[in-house]
Amino acid sequence: MAAAAAAIRPMRLVALTRTRSSVFQTAYNPTSARTGAKYLRARLRGPSMAKYYTPEANIAQLIRQWPELEMINLAEDERLQDVEDKKKRGKGAPKKAKEKGDSRRASRRR
Repeated sequence: MAAAAAAIRPMRLVALTRTRSSVFQTAYNPTSARTGAKYLRARLRGPSMAKYYTPEANIAQLIRQWPELEMINLAEDERLQDVEDKKKRGKGAPKKAKEKGDSRRASRRR
């Protein structure tokens, strides 16, 4: 049996693998280089994962979608109140510069 396998020429084996890849519609890769074909052939996982997890309820979107319900986003109201309080104490975000010369970066020494 071993003698018969040794008698097969390498050219015949190359032709066999090339034919086999065309028959079974696989990529012909004689050097065994990494191609990622296994992952490209695999079924996509994204749609099934998106279907598994329910969409998260966004209160801001619900309020915009149904303004007639007059819902209040408590978290957003609290955030706005905190921003207002910080501005009163002088801890708020700096005002945006209207022109390039007004910015703090322009006044710094180079």
